[in-house]
Amino acid sequence: MKTKKEAILLVLICTFFTSVGQLFLKIGSKNLSFNFIELLTNLPLIVGFSFYIIGAVILIFALKNGELSVIYPFIATSFVWVSFLSVIFLKEVMNILKWSGLFVIILGMAFIGKGGSLR
Repeated sequence: MKTKKEAILLVLICTFFTSVGQLFLKIGSKNLSFNFIELLTNLPLIVGFSFYIIGAVILIFALKNGELSVIYPFIATSFVWVSFLSVIFLKEVMNILKWSGLFVIILGMAFIGKGGSLR
């Protein structure tokens, strides 16, 4: 990986993995108990944590070659992924304020990405 664009792409991939992880953690939380054996056998929780770990490893590679001030704000993409995933898989409802918020997040990331490439 040699370019900042590749670092940003890796962060976007990272946020997808962590967002899928959040979805599985939400699903696994429905059967959550403080019984240690049940925690260890709660497959959605295990899958969720696994996606988080994969996302963390991808983020480390992105941070290795990218400018932190440029690539880290792209973590906000998680809000976008989680919104779409929760509508599709959890049947949650998005209203105009939520859609507007996502638009502002995407617009902000575009400004940050463009500002980081002007140097």
